[in-house]
Amino acid sequence: MDLQIRGRKAIVCASTRGLGRACAASLASEGVHVVINGRSPDSAAAAARELAAETGGVVRAVAADINTDAGRAALVSACPDADILVTNNEGPAPGRFVDWEREDYLRAIEANMLAPALLIRAVLPGMRARRFGRIVNITSAMVKSPSPAMGLSTSARTGLTALCKAISREVVADNVTINNLLPERFDTDRQRFMAERMVREQGLSYEEARQRIVDTIAAGRLGQPREFGDACAFLCSAQAGYLSGQNLQLDGGSYRGVF
Repeated sequence: MDLQIRGRKAIVCASTRGLGRACAASLASEGVHVVINGRSPDSAAAAARELAAETGGVVRAVAADINTDAGRAALVSACPDADILVTNNEGPAPGRFVDWEREDYLRAIEANMLAPALLIRAVLPGMRARRFGRIVNITSAMVKSPSPAMGLSTSARTGLTALCKAISREVVADNVTINNLLPERFDTDRQRFMAERMVREQGLSYEEARQRIVDTIAAGRLGQPREFGDACAFLCSAQAGYLSGQNLQLDGGSYRGVF
């Protein structure tokens, strides 16, 4: 299928590795001109070169911390007429409710609600004026199935989800869609971190920890980043113009709910 986005311009946040990188790769493969983002100038530049070589696409790098006003401004300045925005950011570490202090909540809200919201605010007027925009937020399966250990992430990302649902109803008439991708259990550094945490806390081998994670997935395997990236690319397509305000779970069929 031709997604009809060749030549469009995209900003993909936190995209030097993991699911953000997978989204950048899928968009670049479709002919989108992609600006990727990371905090380290060296790693961002290296990722841009690698993605351009892998996809044959146009990929530029911006080193910036999107949790800051200056970082967000630098990213938007590099692509002021973005047609596509994929927001992404590192989530808080797992923990316990009794241990979280006020500053922990503020950091989570800054990174996982306010940073994406302010980036959306920066690009939205131009998208509406040009009558094309695709905004995809990478959130978490925890938005719909919260876990006690992930309470910080859940609370901040759910706030972003509610805000974007409200906005989506207003902007879709201008052919601007806002959707959320809710990943769980993809084969990325995040799952390696979670397995290593189980090794430390439960005295397992790494292989045992990884298998316990896989055993929680209905599909019986970890998701592959390319699967996630291609789902993102479809949400950014011309064909997805009637799909907005939705939460798409990518979890190997593991979610037990109906809605």
